[in-house]
Amino acid sequence: MAELTDSHYLGFDFSTQQLKVVAINGKLQVIYQSNVQFESDLPEFRTQGGVYIHVDQVTVTSPVLMWVKALDLLLEKMKSAGFDFSRVKAVSGSGQQHGSVYWKKGARKTLQCLDPGRYLHSLLQGRFAVQDSPVWMDSSTSEQCKSLECAVGGAQQLADITGSRAYERFTANQIAKIYQFQQDRYNETERISLVSSFAASLFLGDYAAVDYSDGSGMNLMNIFTKKWSEPCLKATAPRLAEKLGNPTPPTAVLGSVSPYFVKRFGMPEDCKVVTFTGDNPGSLAGMRLQEGDIAVSLGTSDTVFLWIKEPRPVVVGHIFCNPVDCLSYMALICYKNGSLTRERIRNECAGGSWEDFSTALRSSPMGNNGNIGIYFDAVEITPPAVGIHRFDQHDKKVAAFTLEVEIRALVEGQFLAKRVHAQKLGYRIRFLSGGGMKLKSLSAEGQLDPDGTIFAKSIAHYCLLITINNVLGG
Repeated sequence: MAELTDSHYLGFDFSTQQLKVVAINGKLQVIYQSNVQFESDLPEFRTQGGVYIHVDQVTVTSPVLMWVKALDLLLEKMKSAGFDFSRVKAVSGSGQQHGSVYWKKGARKTLQCLDPGRYLHSLLQGRFAVQDSPVWMDSSTSEQCKSLECAVGGAQQLADITGSRAYERFTANQIAKIYQFQQDRYNETERISLVSSFAASLFLGDYAAVDYSDGSGMNLMNIFTKKWSEPCLKATAPRLAEKLGNPTPPTAVLGSVSPYFVKRFGMPEDCKVVTFTGDNPGSLAGMRLQEGDIAVSLGTSDTVFLWIKEPRPVVVGHIFCNPVDCLSYMALICYKNGSLTRERIRNECAGGSWEDFSTALRSSPMGNNGNIGIYFDAVEITPPAVGIHRFDQHDKKVAAFTLEVEIRALVEGQFLAKRVHAQKLGYRIRFLSGGGMKLKSLSAEGQLDPDGTIFAKSIAHYCLLITINNVLGG
C-alpha cells in the first residue's frame, strides 16, 4: 500500500490555451497540479488564447517553441515547489487534436543528445522546419479537402476509410497545403508529429509514434487496419509515410525518459513514457465510458462523444479508434465555437463573472420564451457557417437580445445544436437536467460522481488512468 502512495505519475495536457500538469499517486489521488497560460505567462509570443489568427481569419497557428518553453517553465515551477521527481514512475498525457509539428532534418539527433544544463527551448531553437504549427482552429484548406475527397472517390468513401470526410483542420489537408505552398519547408522536414506525439517526443528524447486514436483524426489512417492509407498518403504529399513513422496502440509504452530529465530533474532512469493521445480520446479514456455511454466535453472546442463497437462512418461527425480498447471505436462531433464564445458572451453580458452569468441564466425561463440564438464567432465545423443570428418567438430575425435572453440563447442554442446533430447520426440523447448533465463522470478524486454532474478537469488526469494501468500491469 505504501508503494502505491509513494509512486507518482505525471500527466501533461498540451491544450490550446495552456499547458497543464497533474501528478497522482497509485491510489489515483491528486498530489500536485499546475499550469502555464500561454497568453499571460508567455507574452513574448503575442498569442491570443494561445494562437495566431492570421489576417485572412481562416488561417490559425501556434508557435511550436511556445509549447516547448511552456514545458520548461512548468517543470521549473514544479522544481521550485519541491516536487519530488525521483518518485515518478511514468509520464503520459494529451495534446490538442489535429495540430501538426514539422521537425527539421537533424532534429532527431538533437533530441537524442540534449544538454541537461540548458533549457529545452534553447536546445530546440531552429529545429523545426515550420515555426508556427497549424492547429485545429484552422479552416484554410478547403481546396486541399476537395482534392483529397476527389482522389479517393468522394466524401463518403474517405469517411469509410478514415472515419471522417475531409475536414479543413485535419492533418492530411494541412500537410498538403504546406507541401503545395511551402515545398522547401516540407522537403526540410524529417518527421511530422501530432501535438500529442510531439509532446511525447520531448520526454522520450526521440521521435514518438502517433497513436491509433489521435492518428484517426488525420484523414490519413485506415481506422480498420490501423495503418496509413496508401490512397490518402499519395493524395496528400510525396514520401509522407517515412515522415510519419508507423502508428502505435494508444496504450503502448514507448520507452524510458530521456537522460535529460534524469540529470536535470532527477527522474528515475526507468521512468516510462506512455503514448500520448489526443485530448478528445483522452476524455473518453479518463471518464471510463463504456459501450452506449455518451459524454459532452465543454472546452475551447465542444465535443459530443461515445463508445461504439460497430462503426458506421458518415459525412457528418467522426469515427476515431478507441483509446482504451483497440477493437472498439469512438464517435465524435466537434464544435469550434465552444468556451471562447461563451467567454465572450460572459464578458459582454455578465462583466466577466461566471457567477453573474449563472445568475442571469437562472433568471430566464427554460425555452427562453421562444427566443433562439446561433453564435458562430469563427467558421463552424458542423455546419460550416459563421455569424451571429438571433430569432424571436415569431421566428423573426432581430439585432439584439436583453442580457439575460442573450445568455440563455447562447447556452440553449449550443446544446440544441449538439442534440440535433447527434440525433441525425442515430444517437439517442437525453441531455440537460437542472444545472448539470446527467452523464457518467468522475469526481476530482477519480470516483464516480453520485449525481452524474460533469465537472471541468484536466485531460492529463484522464490519461494517467491508462499510464498507471500500463506501468503496474493492470
